[in-house]
Amino acid sequence: MLIRQCGDVDLAEECAQDAFAAAVERWPSDGVPPSPAGWLITTARNRAIDRLRRESTRDARQRAAALLDPGLPEEVGIVTDDRLRLIFTCCHPALAPAARVALTLRLLGGLTTPEIARAFLVSEATMAARITRAKKKISAARIPYRVPREADLPDRLRGVLAVIYLVFNEGYTALDRSELGAEAVRLGRLLVELMPDEPEARGLLALMLLAEARRPARTDAGGSLVRIGEQDRSAWDAELVAEGHALVRQCLRRGQPGPYQVQAAIAAVHSDGPSPDWTQIKQLYDQLLTMTPTPVVALNRAVAVAEVSGPASALELVNGLALDGYYLFHAVRADLLRRLGRPSEALDAYASALTLTSNPAEQEFLRGRIHQCAREAKPMA
Repeated sequence: MLIRQCGDVDLAEECAQDAFAAAVERWPSDGVPPSPAGWLITTARNRAIDRLRRESTRDARQRAAALLDPGLPEEVGIVTDDRLRLIFTCCHPALAPAARVALTLRLLGGLTTPEIARAFLVSEATMAARITRAKKKISAARIPYRVPREADLPDRLRGVLAVIYLVFNEGYTALDRSELGAEAVRLGRLLVELMPDEPEARGLLALMLLAEARRPARTDAGGSLVRIGEQDRSAWDAELVAEGHALVRQCLRRGQPGPYQVQAAIAAVHSDGPSPDWTQIKQLYDQLLTMTPTPVVALNRAVAVAEVSGPASALELVNGLALDGYYLFHAVRADLLRRLGRPSEALDAYASALTLTSNPAEQEFLRGRIHQCAREAKPMA
């Protein structure tokens, strides 16, 4: 709301931060107000009015300050949920897709710049520059942050889906940020209600539910990551699995496959029966690779190839991928080398993976593999 009213992303961000700082200072002594959110919004808006009036006496600034009048009715539109509405508003088509998603994640997804950089597989400096450029473009082009009309929603859906999925992935990967996963699932449910004829929205929700169902089994008692094939399936959330499967079946009946639907179908096959059908998973990855020919999808497909055709075939595929800065690239390569009886090379690859992740559960898993490879590489006495 502040961004829309100020027309200045940086000013809105700074005033929101000022409001939170004021809350930290005053609430312990004054007590928490009856409406904490309302207090924060009013405080941030007042700070913005003060800044606009103090920094310039020009007419334009005065008019901008007047727009922050709390007496003005708030524009709502067809999207009634505050956060989902803001995501749709920020996914403005005038911005490049990558910048649109990154900026929205920064402003509304609750993710830090390093977290967003990790999700995009770029450096923190690159991502910071990308976000700064997006803010400058909004300011220079005077792009209005207005609530989109119903007719605008389909054009913005792709960016909204990407934002929600990246928020979910950050919560899923970090393990200790389950609130992000829960919020992404909530937004996914709202999106399906808002746009019931969009199969990709349904596919994304199915994908998130099937992944969320496995959360209880993703780490062992020692906090180490447990790979999906080694997880205790009885610990998976059966209700979420059933809901995810039902959504995938609904998508299949539509016959309009998209990347999120195919990924959801892969997740459904993983959770169907006592062991996954790797041939079917590979076929689905073949389909996904034609839709999104990225190195990450190719890496995931190679994992399925290893199960169908053996680790040697998969290693040949993996070695050709340009993913040197991605920890899973090294972890997958290490696993293939270990299965091929090359523990020394596997140890080096696991060590490379370890340098590229700050996740404690992933680090613990990799250290375990490194110790295992070190034992296997040690010459017999």
